[in-house]
Formats: sequence, structure tokens, C-alpha cells
Amino acid sequence: MIKPQFFILSLTIFICFSFDALAQKNATVWLTKADRSSLFKKQDIPLIFTTEKNSFPTILIDDKQQYQTIDGFGFALTGGSAQHIVKMSAPARAALLNELFGTNGEQIGVSYIRLSMGASDLNEKVFSYNDLPEGETDLEQAKFDLGDDKKDVIPVMKEILSINPKLKIMSSPWSPPLWMKTAYDARGGMLKPEYYSAYAKYFVRYVEEMKKQGITIDAITIQNEPLHPGNNPSLLMVAPDQANFIKNHLGPAFEKANIKTKIVVYDHNADRPDYPISILNDPEANKYIDGAAFHLYGGKIEALSDVHEAHPDKHIYFSEQMVVEPADSKTINIINPVRRLIIGATRNWSRNVLEWNLAADPENKPYTDRGGCSMCQGAITIDKDQYSKNLAFYSIAHASKFVRPGAVRIASNALPELPNVAFKTDKGQQVLIVANTGKNKVSFNISHQNKVLVANLDSGSVATYIW
Repeated sequence: MIKPQFFILSLTIFICFSFDALAQKNATVWLTKADRSSLFKKQDIPLIFTTEKNSFPTILIDDKQQYQTIDGFGFALTGGSAQHIVKMSAPARAALLNELFGTNGEQIGVSYIRLSMGASDLNEKVFSYNDLPEGETDLEQAKFDLGDDKKDVIPVMKEILSINPKLKIMSSPWSPPLWMKTAYDARGGMLKPEYYSAYAKYFVRYVEEMKKQGITIDAITIQNEPLHPGNNPSLLMVAPDQANFIKNHLGPAFEKANIKTKIVVYDHNADRPDYPISILNDPEANKYIDGAAFHLYGGKIEALSDVHEAHPDKHIYFSEQMVVEPADSKTINIINPVRRLIIGATRNWSRNVLEWNLAADPENKPYTDRGGCSMCQGAITIDKDQYSKNLAFYSIAHASKFVRPGAVRIASNALPELPNVAFKTDKGQQVLIVANTGKNKVSFNISHQNKVLVANLDSGSVATYIW
């Protein structure tokens, strides 16, 4: 006679096995179409893996070949972004931040944020954390103060961290305090060598003071766009100077203060991979450096792989790219940022993708004078308590919701008009992001573990497949 307990246990195991087997046979799809008829929407009908054969082109997924671990996907929370968000009513702000940083339903699960150390060119005004009258100095950073960030960036970050406490944060300065520069001007100039040690202490104080606010800085870059001193604020910092600053000042200062925040070099366009490689070639600087960060306003995304191949023990990051569209556009060019950034950067070893920037108002404000970005549309456009979602939002969403921190990139073959990238999550799911860059609708196979599903994707569309 079979005991009831044994029967119930057997039935439970059978049901669990059946559901697990079913999950292996089905894939869910989230789709964005160029005509906006679907904007990052889950499709009602799952796709089914079978053993049937056909003649369609095939994307072959091989989860035995694994590459870099993923840290996350997200945006820059500029001072201007935070300024708009903090002015929203509490219910409207909570709704926005949960849609961005939550992971339930249609929330997109942003998992990585970039902050500016002091003002960027998307702040209302320029400031640093140690502003002094011309002629005065503060070598020990006794007057260091997070200042204007206490009004908007820090309160918004605290609310974000209450939604996602594991959010990773990268911070970048646009300019040192003016008294440290060759000219007393936020725009351009260079860092005076006699203030290298004082500037290293500035970085230490920033990490420590943010920590006191409950905000852990995972990584810092030394200088945003060090070869472009035309923004307001900005700084010219050539590679030998950056190497000198790291090996003789910042690295030892972090070590002395027991700061574990990662040091990341370069933070500029993919047209100069020689810049980070030259710094990493210096063994005294190299020992303090976690990796290199890139933008893509110039050069080719494949340059990220050049740095990886030169220094495979160092990490690659993608820290900024402006992604914009006409406010009244009837179509959405989703394939462009997904192909170039989400697929391109990760297939070239990047652990993250950050777009520029999180939020602006309908006039793309605020931005600084003398070189602020008047065309930098936010992923979100905020108008008082109302907000709308733009191209950058949808392009990041296709990765951020499903490719969670800790996922690894796995092998998938690239097809000429179906660029793609695949990941395996720490929960054992496969995620495949595909863009149809061709002129026609395409039927294609997704092959994994000797089973195949047939997918269809309209021209100009992007789909994320999860199984």
C-alpha cells in the first residue's frame, strides 16, 4: 500500500519537474517596434522550443562559453535630473522611481547609476565641493562640503537606494576646485602638479562623506572626458598626468584611507584606446586600477576589445552616451542605441552600459553656459508631476530588467542583419537581445541545447527573449 505522504511527495516532485520542463520549452518576449505600436511590452504568446528543423538563419546560444560578469545598466543621475525629480510631489516621485528602479511588472530595474562629483554641464550652475576665493587654498580639504548635492542628488539617491539597495554607483568629476587649476575657471585648464595630493584627498573626502550619507561609491573615474576641455565645467588631463596622479597620489591615498572604491581610467571616446593602455602599461599605476571606461561620440566600439586584449585582467566599462530622439517623432529608432551600446559594448567586454542622462525638462534644461549641452534629452522628460519616456528609457529597459547584476555574457553568433547578445543570469535563465537592422521582417531560429524556436522580428524592431 502506498502511503499518502509518499504519494503527495511524488506528485509534488512530478508537478515541479513538469513546470521546470515546460519553462525550458517556452520563451517570453518583450518587444519594441519602430512604429511605436509596441514599446517594451511583454507579448501575450510565448515561443516554444522544439526539435523541428527549418532553413531560417540561426542564432546559436552556447552557455558553456562565458565571458565577463555584468554589473548593470542605467543612466547618469545628473544634478539637473535630481533637481527635477526632487521637486515632484512625493507620490509622483515614488511612481517614477519605482518604474525606473523596481523590478516588478513593467518596472525596468535600472541597476547602475553614474553621478557627477560636483557639477556637470547638466547642472543649473557650476560648483565643486571646495569652492574658495581666488588666491586661497585648502590642501587638507578642511572645508570640503557636499554642498548643492545635499539639496537634490543625495535625497534622490537615498530614495532610489530604498528601492534597490544593491544599486552600483560610478562617480566622475568634470572639474577640480578652481583654485587647483592652471586658470581660475571651471572650463578647461589643467590640474596644477602642486595640488595633486590635495586633489587625491578631495576624492577620499567625497567617498567618505557619501558613505556617511548611506551612499556607497563602487567606482570613480579620474576625469570625465579628459581630452575635451570645452565643456563648462571641464579639465584637460593627458594620459601621463593621469598615470602620475594615480600612482603617486590617489592610489596611495585610497590605500591609506582603506577605501575599496574602484579606480577607473580614461572615461572618454573609443577613438583613443592608446590613452588607457598607456596608463595600464605603467606597473606602478596599474596596481591601483580596476579598469577603463569609454564613451562613443568618436571611434568604434570594437576599441573596447583592444584594451581588453592588451590588459585582460582589467575591467571595461561603458560610462556615457547621449541617446536622443525628436520629441514628436512618430517612430522610434530603437535599433540604433541597442545595436551600438547594449549589444556593441557588452560584446566588447563592457560590464555595464550607462546612457546620458536620466531626466530633463521639455526644454532639456538645466545646462550650464559656455558649453553645457542644450540637446541632451533625458531618458525621462519631467514636466512638474508628469513624465514621459524617451528612446534612452526603452533602449536600457531591454537589458536592465532581465540582465541583472551577476549575469554573465555567453556566446551567440552574430548574423549580418540581426546583431545580438546573450547572457545567462545567476538564476539560470538565458536572455537574448536581438535587433533587426535590415529592411524587411525576418524569421530566424534561436537554438539552445539542441532545441530551436522560431522568432519573427519586424524591420527596425528590438526584442528581448527570456527562457
